[in-house]
Amino acid sequence: MRFFTFREMLSHYVRRAPDAAAFLKEGANGPEAVSYRAFLADVTARAEALRQSGTTCLGVLCDGGYECVTEIFAAAQAELQMALLNENATPEQVTATDADALWGDCDLKEELSPALTDGPKERTGNILFFTSGTTSKTKAVALTEESLCASAFNGGALLPLSPADILMCMLPLDHVFGFVCGVLWGLSCGACVALGRGPRHYFDDLGYFHPTALSAVPMLIGFLLQKKLLNPELQLVLIGAGECPPAIPAALRQMGMRVSCGYGLTETSSGVALSLGEDTGLMTVCPDYRVAIAEDGEILIENRTCMMRGYYKNDDATAAVLKDGVLRTGDLGRLDENGLLRVTGRKKEMLALADGTKIFLPEYEQTIRAALPDRDFAVIGMEGTAVLVIHGGEAEKDAVNALLQEALRTVPLGQRPRQILFVPYPLPRTATGKIKRWELQQKVGKL
Repeated sequence: MRFFTFREMLSHYVRRAPDAAAFLKEGANGPEAVSYRAFLADVTARAEALRQSGTTCLGVLCDGGYECVTEIFAAAQAELQMALLNENATPEQVTATDADALWGDCDLKEELSPALTDGPKERTGNILFFTSGTTSKTKAVALTEESLCASAFNGGALLPLSPADILMCMLPLDHVFGFVCGVLWGLSCGACVALGRGPRHYFDDLGYFHPTALSAVPMLIGFLLQKKLLNPELQLVLIGAGECPPAIPAALRQMGMRVSCGYGLTETSSGVALSLGEDTGLMTVCPDYRVAIAEDGEILIENRTCMMRGYYKNDDATAAVLKDGVLRTGDLGRLDENGLLRVTGRKKEMLALADGTKIFLPEYEQTIRAALPDRDFAVIGMEGTAVLVIHGGEAEKDAVNALLQEALRTVPLGQRPRQILFVPYPLPRTATGKIKRWELQQKVGKL
C-alpha cells in the first residue's frame, strides 16, 4: 500500500494490527518489542513537545536507537525541517542546513551548538540527507516524507516483506539507504524492524534478534560472512550503497538465502532498481521510474514521486544535474533488451591519463588489491597520472613496490602508478565504506 507520510503509514497498521511489533530493541532481559500503537503514541507525544519548543529545523545526530527513530518520525509529524547527521557532523553542516536545535549525544551537541542558526524563515517539510562525498564535495539533499515513503513502497513492490518478517537494521540512519531500506521498507510492509545496537554488537546482533531479512552494505555483509555470524532464520539479504563482489551473493545463496542487490542515489530517495534473478548485477527498474542511457553511457533518471527537491540552498548545483525532471546521475550503465539495468561505473571515477588512455579506478584498484589485500589504499589522478595513496610509512615503500611488480605485470607501463604516497592517516571513507576520493584528492594536494 502506498503512503504519503510517516504518520499515515503507522496509522494504517495501528488500525489493522495495533499490537503487532513495529520494533525490536534491546531490553533488560533480551529483545523488547514496541507495538505499532505504542510507537505512534511515542511519536505523537514527542511531536507535540517539538511543536511547543519553537524549533524550526532539527539536526538529528543519529545513533540508530529507538529514541532516535522516534525523534525522526516526531520531527516529521511536527512539520519541522530536519537534517540527519552522524557522529562526524561538522559545524559547517549544521550551519548549512539552518539547524536551530540539535538532538543526540550531549558532548557532540555541545561541540556543535555554536554553529546553530536562527532556523529557516518558513516551513519547508525538507528532510535533509548529505551525499556521500565520494567524487565531489558533500551536499545536503532536500527530500520529503512523500519521496521517502514512495521509495519504500517501490522497493516493497519488487521485494515485499510480510508482517511475520523481522528486518534487521544495522545501517546508519543518516544515510538514505540505511533509513529507507533499514527502517521504512519494513514498516511500509507491516513488518517488525530490529534496531541494531551499533558496531560493537556486529558480532552478536543477529543472534540476539534472529531476523529473517537484512539490509546491508557490501563491506558489512562480507564481514558477517567471514566471521560466520549470519543467523539460521535469515532468508533475505538486500545489498546496496556500493558495488558488491560476486562472491558474496554466491556464498549467501549457498547458505539457502535469497539475495537482491540494489542501485539508488540520495537524490532519488534511495532505490532505483533491484536485482530479482540470479545475476545480481542485472536489475529491474522500480515502479514510477523511467531510466534512459545518454550517448556517453550516463544513466538518466526521471521520477515524479521520489526525486529530490534539489540540493538545499544550492540552485546552481541542482541545475547542473536536474533539468526538466531528469537527473543526470554521474553513473554509467546500460539497458538490455528486456529493460533491465546494469550499472558499470562512475563517470568521475574514470581517470583520463596524459596519453589519452582511460582507466576505471575501482576496477584498477581490484588489480592492486591482489597484491595488497590487507592495506588501506586508493588510486587518485594527479596531473594526468595514476597515484597510489597508502595509509602507512615510507619505510614500507620497497616491500610495496616488490608486491606491486607482480600484480601489475600485465598492466602497460604507461598505466601503472607513477607515484606511491604514504600518508599517516586512515583514508577518508563514507559510512558505507566507500573511499571519499574527492576529499582524499584535497588532502594529498596539500602535501
